[in-house]
Amino acid sequence: MNRIFPEPITNLPEADIPLDGVTAYLSQSDTHQIIFMQFAKDVDLPEHAHASQVGIVLEGRIELIIDGKKQCFTKGDRYHIPAGVKHSGKIYAGYADITFFNEPDRYSEK
Repeated sequence: MNRIFPEPITNLPEADIPLDGVTAYLSQSDTHQIIFMQFAKDVDLPEHAHASQVGIVLEGRIELIIDGKKQCFTKGDRYHIPAGVKHSGKIYAGYADITFFNEPDRYSEK
C-alpha cells in the first residue's frame, strides 16, 4: 500500500479501529478526535450510529447509506453524518480520508 500521509501524521499514535486492512492515525483532543485513515482492502461497514462525523476524502471511493440514502464520495468530496443517524456502507481499497468524530473517545490508541 502506498502511504499518502507524511511523517508528522505517521508519527501520531495508531488508532485501534477494528476493520481489516485499515491504517489509521489518531489526533486526540479533550472534545473530539481526528483520524487519518488509509485502506488496503475493501471493507463493508455494518449499520451503526454514534456522535457526529465529518469526512474529507483524499483518495479513492466510499459508498455510504446515511439515514437510508445511498451516496458515493470520491477524492475532494466531504460528507457529514449527523449525531445518532444510522449509517452503513462500503469502503474500497485505496481509500484515504481525514475524519472528524465529535466525541473524544470514539477510538483508543493501539
